[in-house]
Amino acid sequence: MITIYTAPSCTSCKKAKNWLSYHQIPFNERNLIADPLSVDEISRILEKCDDGVEGLISSRNRFVKTLGVDFEDLSLSAAIKIISENPQIMRRPIIMDEKRLHVGYNEEEIRAFLPRTVRILENGGARLRSAI
Repeated sequence: MITIYTAPSCTSCKKAKNWLSYHQIPFNERNLIADPLSVDEISRILEKCDDGVEGLISSRNRFVKTLGVDFEDLSLSAAIKIISENPQIMRRPIIMDEKRLHVGYNEEEIRAFLPRTVRILENGGARLRSAI
């Protein structure tokens, strides 16, 4: 089952939820602000995050700037603690299942959450249309 971590005013979160619903992909939603992630949950997400802490933090976020912290200089445990205490600094949405993780909204990249048979059919149809 896919879990999508969101924030109420996040436009990208709304787009991602609409995309998942349109493609009839069931998901559980968790509001990161109302129900922040624990240190253990953040650690599990980071295990799947190719870019480490930097991939999970929104560096342009005004809350990150007010913290005045350089995450590259922090230990992993210190960074995770700051993230758990300040969930608003995370990039959103975070879309995750047992195997995959995607942070942010990019329609092409979240296609990985489509069932394999659907991806093959859609890609085959795209190739067929471009050949015509």
